[in-house]
Amino acid sequence: MTIINKNINNIFYIFVTAHLIFWTVIPSITNHNLPLDTIEALAWGSNLDWGFNKHPPMSAFFPEILYQIFGPQDWVFYLLSQIFVIISFYYVFKFSNEIFNNKVLGLISVLLIETIYFYNFTTPEFNVNICQLPFWSLTVYYSWKIYISKEIKFLDCFLVGLFAAIGFLSKYLFIYLLVSIDLLFFYLIFLKKERKFDFKYLISFEVFLLVLVPHLIWLYNNEFITITYGLARAGLEQSSFIDHIKFPLIFLLKQLGIMIPFLILCRLLVKKIKLNLNFKDKKLLFLLAINVLPIVLMFLTSLITGSKIRTMWMTPFYLFFGSLFIYLLQAQVNLKKLKPFMIGFIFFFFLSPVLYAYVSISNDDKRTDYPGKEISIKTQYAWNQQFSSTINVVLGDEWSGGNLSYHLNSRPIWEGVVEREKLDQLKDYMCLDNICVGAR
Repeated sequence: MTIINKNINNIFYIFVTAHLIFWTVIPSITNHNLPLDTIEALAWGSNLDWGFNKHPPMSAFFPEILYQIFGPQDWVFYLLSQIFVIISFYYVFKFSNEIFNNKVLGLISVLLIETIYFYNFTTPEFNVNICQLPFWSLTVYYSWKIYISKEIKFLDCFLVGLFAAIGFLSKYLFIYLLVSIDLLFFYLIFLKKERKFDFKYLISFEVFLLVLVPHLIWLYNNEFITITYGLARAGLEQSSFIDHIKFPLIFLLKQLGIMIPFLILCRLLVKKIKLNLNFKDKKLLFLLAINVLPIVLMFLTSLITGSKIRTMWMTPFYLFFGSLFIYLLQAQVNLKKLKPFMIGFIFFFFLSPVLYAYVSISNDDKRTDYPGKEISIKTQYAWNQQFSSTINVVLGDEWSGGNLSYHLNSRPIWEGVVEREKLDQLKDYMCLDNICVGAR
């Protein structure tokens, strides 16, 4: 058994290494410019704060650390995305091994989610959705440690609070996972009375709030701008009665569409599907709480408010779906007949990067074809003809301004849209179209 477990560990590490290499190298070779959300994060990172006009700070914090180390190297930010993905894969694997006490089933749980669109084709673009992934998986894993433990450990509670806060500071939708886990513990402690309330539970909440304090102060001082942006993106202001029906149905159809490769691979693994649900099974309750309940809450949000749920918002919600499906179907899984499953997995594993490369090479009007580096060279040349000072400020939208901030050697700070007041504060400045560069 030890030899088998060692082999499974090796297969897992080969898999995540291959994933990391493919999804770092292919976009690095085929893309001419970083994607929109990554440039946007780097624009914010040039002028780090406890929040920005669209999102909380963490999706800007991590790229900025790498920029300070490596500079404007595109491959670094593709690598950053994949590091976040494989960390989440690792904790899904670790969690699944504990659920099943069987490393083969744990490995299958991870291989299944590799087929989901969110964990392959979209991963080169580091953004708020990718930024949540490791903290989503870490929060689940350490919540699980608390859930199964007879004696609650201070460290587990501390880590849940810490990772939950970082996840929330990546994107507010992280709250759907936290509410789901809290509802499970509330149900078991106060309704079913199967667990005793322990004041150590409050450690997670206290750490969570403590880490959030600087962002909450920033949010108050900036008129809750990120929240109003999120509500606007959901389309609440234009919501009509029909939206309460249309958008939830569209939401469900999109989720089914995203799951098609996953379901095909499940079908290759299991010939007969027979579910025997036991809601007294604590493992099943936890799996339902972290997988199904957040999606149900998202659906109810759309149903009640008439808001439009954007597909990419669901990126972290499916991390543990492989664990749930294998747990439900484990009695029908025949481990002696893994060959069709592995053939299907290998097909999907290579299909996604091939399609990504094809789309990237064949289409020449994408954001990733933007000549950001060339524009920055021309801008610097034009500046040098007029001024001897160093460009240290960029004004413009996140895309145009962010590209200049990223590509110019002086790494100027991006300070938002062009405004007369901001220009008057500069010693020197030069404007081209809808963007200005300057020196203080």
